[in-house]
Amino acid sequence: MYTEPMEPFKEILAAGGHANSLGRSGEVLEAVRTDNTKMDELFECISHEDAWVRMRAIDTFEKLVNEKPELAGPYLDAIFTKLTKSDQPSIQWHLAQIFNEVTLNDDQQKQAVLWLKQRIKTTDVDWIVSANTMKTLLSFCKKGIVSDDELRPLFETQTAHDSKSIRKKATGFLQELKSA
Repeated sequence: MYTEPMEPFKEILAAGGHANSLGRSGEVLEAVRTDNTKMDELFECISHEDAWVRMRAIDTFEKLVNEKPELAGPYLDAIFTKLTKSDQPSIQWHLAQIFNEVTLNDDQQKQAVLWLKQRIKTTDVDWIVSANTMKTLLSFCKKGIVSDDELRPLFETQTAHDSKSIRKKATGFLQELKSA
């Protein structure tokens, strides 16, 4: 059976409007689910010049990694050397999620913890970056990767965040730290 060739992912991810919509990213998600060899093309889109393409690409990448964490393995070096340098909130919050979904070696764990802690050292952080960062750091604490003493002051800082939701989450995470 003949199937029409698919457009390049960067074109698919650029389509669909720009109102924080995921546009046609579901098509890319299904294409990579069907053929994991297309992960390289998807990963390249995370560094695209268009912020909407990057946002849709990292969202799609994270969904795939959540389903099959081993898919991230070949990309971990590039994640740490390139993607952690991004100041785009959608990249940052998805990286926080990815770090919680994959198996990291000791060096990668240290790099992830350092990067995550940097995200929440002040309240000048996007609310969803803060939420996902605290969630991952709490998970790391429960696994013994980072101590509660390191996290407590950071979570306390987030209790002064502009977002009421983040203040509430930070307070709840502080309670969880006490019981961890």
